[in-house]
Formats: sequence, structure tokens, C-alpha cells
Amino acid sequence: MTPWRFPLLGYKLGLAQPGFLWLTLLVLVTGVLVLVLALRRTTALTRVIPARLASTLAPGVSTALPVLQRMAQVGALFCFALALAQPQCGEKAEVVKRRGIDVVVALDASKSMLARDVAPSRLERARLELAGLLDELKGDRVAVVAFAGDAFIQCPLTSDYGAARIFLRAIDPAQMPQGGTNIGSALLLARQVFDNADRGSKDKVVVLLSDGEDLSGAIEEGITALKEIDARVLAVGIGSEQGEPIPVISEQGDVVGYKKDENGVTIITRLDRAGLARVAAATGGEYFHQPRGVAVADVVKVIDTLQKAELESRLTMKYGEVFQPFVGLGLFLFALSMLIVPSWRWVRT
Repeated sequence: MTPWRFPLLGYKLGLAQPGFLWLTLLVLVTGVLVLVLALRRTTALTRVIPARLASTLAPGVSTALPVLQRMAQVGALFCFALALAQPQCGEKAEVVKRRGIDVVVALDASKSMLARDVAPSRLERARLELAGLLDELKGDRVAVVAFAGDAFIQCPLTSDYGAARIFLRAIDPAQMPQGGTNIGSALLLARQVFDNADRGSKDKVVVLLSDGEDLSGAIEEGITALKEIDARVLAVGIGSEQGEPIPVISEQGDVVGYKKDENGVTIITRLDRAGLARVAAATGGEYFHQPRGVAVADVVKVIDTLQKAELESRLTMKYGEVFQPFVGLGLFLFALSMLIVPSWRWVRT
């Protein structure tokens, strides 16, 4: 819920969690009910026992102490409810600096990524693993480049990981304008992303997820472009070297057949481990592969060892937290309610 900000007597006050205010209303209603019941008890007692005989017939019985005890308990609950709403007072400007590295995720979206030698498919598993990668990034900026026969920027460099996840989910081989696999184009486009970055980081990483079947494009030009800016490629191989046919998917998501070449022979797609490892080694990076999954967890470990740089700084307003006095007063009232006994007769016995 959006915090509330309002001036009062020249002070800037606010509630960081105003949604908890409904608890204060609930406590107030409870307090009214408790007071009504206590007053009814007092009235009933005076109706049965005359005031001049109360000390004789009901020694030690108090009509005020139970009311005080309940009011102390209600007051404690009211203070706790206010504390949960996080009252704030005063503000000051504070410079927040974000440190990290720039990461370009280059995801292969060619038809071969529909192969199911990695469950549920190469592409779907890559997307799931990349979502995990975004969860592990700490202040880094990330961009998403999708490629098949050509490459394009799906998401520019951003620290908004939620937006990056949305763009990742939108990648669909059926929507790629050109078939094939052009890893070189993806590397060149990653270089362009780094060049256009504002206050780029010292360490730059391209996380390349592909089955490595480079059917077109110029990988050498892409490698050279990345080496010029000291960007390394962390290549993640997806798929199996034994090979898998490429399914043809209907609009309903069902497999209705398998891709065939012009001679009617079923096309088998295989992981090109050597090609991906060569790209990674040429840029000073590493190659990762897990036979039954996607080795993104290993990528995270490498990223964590890289040198973080200041990517951005912004001026934010910090509000002073004043919930502590309400917690302290609530604890005092709760302790006081435990010390108040409803009847002096109980104390005497």
C-alpha cells in the first residue's frame, strides 16, 4: 500500500504501512465494548448490594480495578497496532548508490530450442533458470537479447528484474522474424548494449544460452567486438549431444509432428559443446553444461566473484521511524495490566 505523508504542526509525518490502521479501529471498538461491559458490571453490583453495605458483604471487591485492567490491555493493543502502521516523523535526503556489473543475457530462440531433450523443452527450461538467475543478482543491471537468424534487444539494461522477467516470458520462436541461429549477431548486439550503457561497469558479462548450432552469422566478429571492451562470455549449453528431433507445435501447444528437411528426413538438433566452449574461451569466459538441466547456478557463482562498480546514484528521501515509542508504551501498559488485580480480596487471600 502507498505510504501516507501529511504535515502536522510544522512536522512532516507519515505512515509507511497505513493498511494496519484498521487494527486500531478494531481495538477501539473492542475498547468500547469492554467499557460498556465493565460499567454494566458496576451497575449490577450497586443494584444488588447497597453502597453502605458493600464493604461488609463484598469485602475487597472493586468495581474500578477491572475497568482499569481492561483499559490498560486495550491501550497496549492500540499502541501495538499503531506501531505496525510504522509511523514516521521528519525526513532527510540520502544518496543511494547501486553497485554491480552489466549482464547481457543472450537467449537462443531458434526452432531447435523447442527440442525436448531437456524438460519441458530447451527454451522453457532456459527461461525458468534465467528467472532464478534474476533472483540471485545483487544490484547488477541486466539486458535481454533474443536471437535466431537475427538478433534484437528484447529488454535494455535495467535493474528492474520484474520487467526483465516479463520480456523473457515473451520470447517465442514462432515470432522470430528470421529462422536459423546467428550467435555472431547476438554477440555484436550485446556489444552495442554495453556501448550504449550509462556509466557502464568495469566487468561486463554476456550470458549466452544456446544449443550452439551456429548455422549462420559471423562469430569471429562478435568475439572480437567483445574482446575490445573486455567483456567475457559465460556460455551455457542446452541440450544433448546425442540429438533430438525438433517438434512442430500447434497453436494449442501440442506436438503435431517433427521438422523435416527438403528430402523428408527428420532434422536432428544436437548440442555443439565445442563451439560454445570456444566462444567462451576466446573471451576469457567459461562454458557450463548440465546434461539434464541448465547450469545457471554456476553462472551466478562466477558473477559474484566479479568486481562491482557504481552503476547509478540517486537522491532519495529517508523518513525517520518512530514506531519504537509506541512499542515501548504498549509493553508498559501490558505489564501494568498484569499487575492490576480485579479484586483486593484475591490479594488478601
